[in-house]
Amino acid sequence: MEDVLDIYHEPYDEKRPVVCFDETSKALRGHKRDPLPAEPGAVARVDTHYKRNGKKKLHLATEPLTGWVNVEITEKRRTCEWIDRMVELADEHYPDADCIRVVLDNLNTHNPAAFYRFFPPDEAHAYLDRFEFHYTPKHGSWLNMAEIEIGTLKRQCLDRRIYHAATLRSEVAAWQDRRNAADGLIDWQFTTDDARIKLRQLYPVPLEVD
Repeated sequence: MEDVLDIYHEPYDEKRPVVCFDETSKALRGHKRDPLPAEPGAVARVDTHYKRNGKKKLHLATEPLTGWVNVEITEKRRTCEWIDRMVELADEHYPDADCIRVVLDNLNTHNPAAFYRFFPPDEAHAYLDRFEFHYTPKHGSWLNMAEIEIGTLKRQCLDRRIYHAATLRSEVAAWQDRRNAADGLIDWQFTTDDARIKLRQLYPVPLEVD
């Protein structure tokens, strides 16, 4: 926890960006009956029954100190998809960075050693040399600022039925463009000192030395 909190309060360094990464999903659902729009004296109404059309995985990366956000949509959430997202960070989004520091949770697919499953050893080693992974503790996913962006995405874009994958992609892309144009920085206030006071019950009691 303190490792993540400390990195959040370091000054901005374009050569060592801090990127938060997390995943979520969206079930594709459509209306069986057309919704009834709002009218004088009546609110909009939507039938509780719906048509299913599968589910998509959303992979979100955000740099809190610049307001940049990127969302990729895939069929599955496996180690290979995570590797693809990290390669995109290194090759497309931060090609000039010396070290990309990624905050993420301890999901078993978030395994740096897996680079060696998908690349020759020298290439895998070269990628890993450019990353520094900072994992949130178990039951501490709230420490990942990517969850803040995912919450915003759900409220502003995903809070309705979307049936077609193409519609989902276009809607998420439009949301991403608006979000990046707004330069919405995340002002993280919680510090290590705050944690030692407010979460002191999580800390072990120091042993007494005779």
